[in-house]
Amino acid sequence: MEQQTRVGIVGLGYVGLPLALTMQSAGYDVVGLDIDADKIETLHSGESTVSDVTDDRVAEAVRNGLTLTTDYEDLADVDGVSICVPTPLRKTDAPDLSFVVDAVERLATVVPEGCTIILESTVYPGATKEVVSDIFEDTGMSVGEDVYLAFSPERIDPGNDVFSPTDIPKVLGGVTPECGTRAEALYSPVFEEIVRVGSATEAEFVKLLENTFRAVNIGLINELAQIAHQLDVDIWDTIEAAKTKPFGFMPFYPGPGLGGHCIPVDPLYLSWKADQQGIDTRFISLADTVNREMPDHVVRRVVKLLNERGVSLSNSDVFIVGVSYKKDVSDVRESPAIDIIAELEDWDANIQYHDPHVPEVNIGEQTFTSVPPTPGRVSEADCVLLLTDHTAVDIDAIVDAATLVFDTRNATKGAHASHVVRL
Repeated sequence: MEQQTRVGIVGLGYVGLPLALTMQSAGYDVVGLDIDADKIETLHSGESTVSDVTDDRVAEAVRNGLTLTTDYEDLADVDGVSICVPTPLRKTDAPDLSFVVDAVERLATVVPEGCTIILESTVYPGATKEVVSDIFEDTGMSVGEDVYLAFSPERIDPGNDVFSPTDIPKVLGGVTPECGTRAEALYSPVFEEIVRVGSATEAEFVKLLENTFRAVNIGLINELAQIAHQLDVDIWDTIEAAKTKPFGFMPFYPGPGLGGHCIPVDPLYLSWKADQQGIDTRFISLADTVNREMPDHVVRRVVKLLNERGVSLSNSDVFIVGVSYKKDVSDVRESPAIDIIAELEDWDANIQYHDPHVPEVNIGEQTFTSVPPTPGRVSEADCVLLLTDHTAVDIDAIVDAATLVFDTRNATKGAHASHVVRL
């Protein structure tokens, strides 16, 4: 009887946990590893740690033999490993690959000869070959002969229930052609379509192209939203009209700023690498500036809206709906709501929020707890600020109870009450 292929997933967050469950469903014997012991204990008990993955799915996976561990020694007999660890930015906006380096250094001491290693964490172009490959080479393992190394960018869209991980074409490129072939063989039973590119560096560039494209266009529409406001033009209606053109236009939408682990971060990986080559990435820098300024623009709008009603922002009551960076997720990484709340606090406004997916959030030295948006609570607010349009939130009821609503997400589309103002 043919032995079941055994694979490891390093990092069980928004990318790694769904990948682990997907690979198990494809027939692999899966070892999920995370250095967070509390997370492993939670998953062992059948509770999910990711909003897109249900408790029932985790519990079923554990019953079906999913191994969960904090010990890299448990990867000593795997045929392949996918690395899905965080790659944040340093305070200087330089890439922080410390989690990747730590994972690879540990793997290099335990994985068997012939193992296929696929990096999914976003990195700058060339990092898989320049950083990851060198670590294995330094231990005496020849990449392309003793170990096979590839890059395959994660394309998870948290909160999106239209496309499952297997539906999304899987881009991958190897450090060597044989590395790419081995990686393709590992992922082909899992994903409906494999998009093989010429190298790991090209695959890295694909990821950065995708999210830089979005960041630049979001920056453009955020700038146009500010212009439209000054010209008394409804930017949302303008976009809807432009969408009727069947070619040459793709809609992007303004908002209170960029959030999440990809779009605000990934373009800066590309610009950092370009800077190493003496290339000035003007579009990326400008879009980053515009998008980072949006929380301040939102606060300025709140100040003006309150002043028009004879209310000072100082000591006013502002009720915020949604603190996650996008609808129907619990992720607050880089969320513009964090910056907006911090700035409102600087104005000495009284802040409370409601988010069905985020029971509490730490901002500075203060911990905020989600408050139910009851009609009585909403009606007390001088301004209700809609920052995330969760489907689990009854926006119509909030609008009916409020005296002033500032909607940054077009969640009140169709509402024409005079107390409703859109970005």
